[in-house]
Amino acid sequence: MTVTASAATTETQPYRWRWVALFVILAAEVMDLLDALVTTIAAPTIQKELGGSDSIVQWLGAGYTLAMAVGLITGGRLGDLFGRKRMFVIGALGFTAASLLCGVAMSPEMLIGSRVLQGLFGAVMLPQGLGLIKEMFPPQDLGKAFGMFGPVMTISSVGGPVLAGWLVDADFFGTGWRMIFLINLPLGLAAALAGMRFLPEYRLSNATRLDLVGVFLVSLASFLLIYPLIQGRELGWPVWTFVSMAASIVMFAIFARYESRRARSGKDPLVTPGLFRKRAFTGGLVAGLAFFSGMMGLGLVFNLYTQLGLGFTPLEAGLTGLPQALGGVVGFGLAMSGLQEKLGRGLLQIGTVVMAAGAAALALTIHLAGVDVSGWQLAPSLAFVGIGMGLTMAPFFDIVLAGVEPHESGSASGTLTAIQQLGGALGTAVLGTLFFNLLARQWSFGSSMQVTVWVEVGLLVLTFALAYLLPRKARPGESGH
Repeated sequence: MTVTASAATTETQPYRWRWVALFVILAAEVMDLLDALVTTIAAPTIQKELGGSDSIVQWLGAGYTLAMAVGLITGGRLGDLFGRKRMFVIGALGFTAASLLCGVAMSPEMLIGSRVLQGLFGAVMLPQGLGLIKEMFPPQDLGKAFGMFGPVMTISSVGGPVLAGWLVDADFFGTGWRMIFLINLPLGLAAALAGMRFLPEYRLSNATRLDLVGVFLVSLASFLLIYPLIQGRELGWPVWTFVSMAASIVMFAIFARYESRRARSGKDPLVTPGLFRKRAFTGGLVAGLAFFSGMMGLGLVFNLYTQLGLGFTPLEAGLTGLPQALGGVVGFGLAMSGLQEKLGRGLLQIGTVVMAAGAAALALTIHLAGVDVSGWQLAPSLAFVGIGMGLTMAPFFDIVLAGVEPHESGSASGTLTAIQQLGGALGTAVLGTLFFNLLARQWSFGSSMQVTVWVEVGLLVLTFALAYLLPRKARPGESGH
């Protein structure tokens, strides 16, 4: 049975299977989070088996997050048009099929292409869950439902790299790294089947048509920026790489102009143009781009350093990063204990300072210990990086969204989430390229890692400064968004 928006507002009884449906939605979130993290651990092993240049290591993450960033802008609208349950099931089945293609890939090109497919289907699947929760749960239970995301995503972020390392090292049935993708098959099929059974159908009665031209323009602009950043170093930075990056700026400008014209003509734009005239929101986008670029880029480079530079196994590398993940849990918990409401923007800035201090301590530890550094020596600084990360991320979305009008929050939230993913792709491209470039110049792994860490410190300083453009507090009742 399909429920329209007008009917949903008059319904008095909450959806009967709402808590079961919530766990189906959470399972999809877990799959996405695991797949965003696992390749940072498995990348060296994948490159060793499949071959390919150093850029494959970057594209494994960047291909997924870039496709996710572009797809998320449209994914929620697809649910409005064609039904959230239908699009969730299609997304889950597509994600599962793409995972199978990743697991049987016989070349770097096939694996990267399959990762892009994973990102696109994930972008179709994930937004439907958030929309369904708002429809299934009465106001008094909505906070509890969204509150489940924190622990589930935290456990996934802690366990994901360790699980990936264990699966690669265990080499079940001789599959090696392929099992990190094949494990999605039972998970994805179960989520799709449970979705068919327990999710209610819902679509907007007044949904507007997709802005396909806008999707094409922003996709092209993003690709023109990321592709030369990843491939340029190996090709010797030919002229076309700089032309491509300059063209990406032009394409983003064309996209902005097209969206403004579409809004003036009364059509629903992909991104509400008025958002970019708000200093707080624009500052939040740039701050988010800087923060998430550094965070994701550092994660990739650190796992390369531990495996290629220190000779750790994938499981050892995953366990070495565990203090940072646990620190993130602690930071998030501190924020949720009342600091977020009390400090607002100040908590975000305190988080960047703690994270920068931890990163600086990490660089100093690597410098002093040299090639004999152990996971135990790295643990204290990584824990501080994680605590700062949790303190920064907890209030970020609520603070930035406080700078937009309530009727713009849907578009603003989607844009912010896309920026988070785009930042991941950009950070993987920039910091990964910097790291490989230093190694190519005969720098040691330790020295290359230190430079990368100091670039991350610089990005955190930039995030701290840009935070002054943000509102001081989130709107009342928005914490925990």
